[in-house]
Amino acid sequence: MAEPTVRFRDLSKHFGATRALDNVELDIEQGSVHGLVGQNGAGKSTLGKILTGIYERDSGDFVVFGHPVRRWSPRVALEHGIAMIQQELSLVPELTVAQNVFLGIEEQRLGLLAGRDVARFEELNARAGFRLEPRQRLGDLRFADRQKVEILRALARNAQLIVMDEPTSALTVDEVDHLHQIIARLAADGRTVVYISHFLDQVLRACDRVTTMRDGQIVRTAPASDESEQSLVTAMLGRPMEITFPDRAEPRASQAEMLLRVDHLRARPTVLDVSFEVHAGEIVGLAGLVGSGRSETLRAVFGADPADGGVVEFEATRYDRRSPLRSLQLGIGMIPEDRRGQGLVSTMSVRGNMSLPSIQSFAPWGLVNREKEKQAVARLLRDLSVVPQRVDEDISTLSGGNQQKVMFGKWLGIGPKLLLLDEPTRGIDVGAKRQIYAMIADLAAKGLGVLLVSSELEEVMGLSDQIYLIHAGRTIGKLNPRETTLDQILFRLFGLPSDAQVA
Repeated sequence: MAEPTVRFRDLSKHFGATRALDNVELDIEQGSVHGLVGQNGAGKSTLGKILTGIYERDSGDFVVFGHPVRRWSPRVALEHGIAMIQQELSLVPELTVAQNVFLGIEEQRLGLLAGRDVARFEELNARAGFRLEPRQRLGDLRFADRQKVEILRALARNAQLIVMDEPTSALTVDEVDHLHQIIARLAADGRTVVYISHFLDQVLRACDRVTTMRDGQIVRTAPASDESEQSLVTAMLGRPMEITFPDRAEPRASQAEMLLRVDHLRARPTVLDVSFEVHAGEIVGLAGLVGSGRSETLRAVFGADPADGGVVEFEATRYDRRSPLRSLQLGIGMIPEDRRGQGLVSTMSVRGNMSLPSIQSFAPWGLVNREKEKQAVARLLRDLSVVPQRVDEDISTLSGGNQQKVMFGKWLGIGPKLLLLDEPTRGIDVGAKRQIYAMIADLAAKGLGVLLVSSELEEVMGLSDQIYLIHAGRTIGKLNPRETTLDQILFRLFGLPSDAQVA
């Protein structure tokens, strides 16, 4: 047997009273694709961050490439050929795509790339099949394209071990297939990939072995060929569970008050002609391919991005001079797809993040009543099952799924009338998804309107009362998900006739 690329022994890590890793023992074989699965907070990302030097272990030992690890940091890990693609991307918005890819390893410094760097970029870009423009400012890219830049960064460093934390959460089906082909080539070249994901079907397709984690411990490691989605879920949760959507009564939108009417909205260059309606108690989905203008539509309605045409009405009143502050005052909340960059303040506590939109309600005379604020946040943490339930916890120590719940909580604190949800379950495990689905259905049952965008079409179909199809920035149709199929939606989004046959 060849020496493992990585060997962990009795590895432990704590965040305050929370035990993130508990005496973990694991070998990762050289030239393999090794999957890590588990619920949010199970310890997957923590293990990856210790391996790449982002976190320090509290106790235990680990060996990389046959060498015991002593002093370790991201720089030392990179020098040893270890790179990480994080779930929350770590890029520089003001730099170009190519500058981000080669940041710190440029042929030429002072912010200028040498001709050899440009040629290397084009080679990487073509090999990955991403079609990124090297001179485009990174901050102007969609989240999905920024994720591709992070992938190219790791490839540019010729890493011998790459930790990928939710690398496909914003990619299309074709792009996921491209990434899996790249991963297979890396393994064939003798490199090792640690693949952390909540998309269990992708883990089973891409990985040689899969380690399941629960509560900071290893449940088991087995060949991917011996596992199924159901067996992984059972191991993750300690009990059988299937992804199901909440049962809901037939919508009565025609009798309910119209909350939002969008007519021929235009926010160039991505939103060209979008129209839809949302009634009280109704969940409306916007279905479209990546780049269709779904997210940009939500941002234009909320006022985060400017619009240059069309009409938006809220509660039968024209809403022209839109802004996030004005939307908040009207009772409109928005959960963006990029929780780190747009949804949360990483330097604030859970309490600070969750009470931010409603802070004035705790300060009627200009001075914040901290005890009242603390009680309100603690109640929301209990209602949303956030772990840990400590109001002054550093938000950055929470798992992705618990951070997502905090984003829901901060808008629930204002008593919203309408929620705009952009990828509300991105990077969330199967158990947390069920909780989020139930929460969304319960809010709609209480009369709140929901506008939903998700890359998972099954999610849009399972939750929505009505679905509007968005293609190339335009509304191309409206349908009832109870009277259509996933194939029919995909055919229309790809511009195929609805009666086309799958080859």
